[in-house]
Amino acid sequence: MAQPQSNRDDRIELRTTRDEKRLLTAAAAHERLDVTSFIMRAALPAARDVVEQAERLSLSKRDSLRVLDLLENPPAPTPALLAAARRRIARGRKRA
Repeated sequence: MAQPQSNRDDRIELRTTRDEKRLLTAAAAHERLDVTSFIMRAALPAARDVVEQAERLSLSKRDSLRVLDLLENPPAPTPALLAAARRRIARGRKRA
């Protein structure tokens, strides 16, 4: 089943040299694509990779074990945390 084509209504301006534009136009023509599709086909996977790398958290084995231990055996709340929880509860009562 073909995926529905979404409308490309937003615009991005791309500044380029004349030679770069000619190269992109020629490459797109060889692939039988318009320049926008040619650029998007290359740029979107790269953008996804960058975002995925930036948003992924990698822990060492030691740190992973520490996180698991803290999840299984959480420490007692500190006085500052208890005070913050009381303030949060009090704020909720004022809004109701």
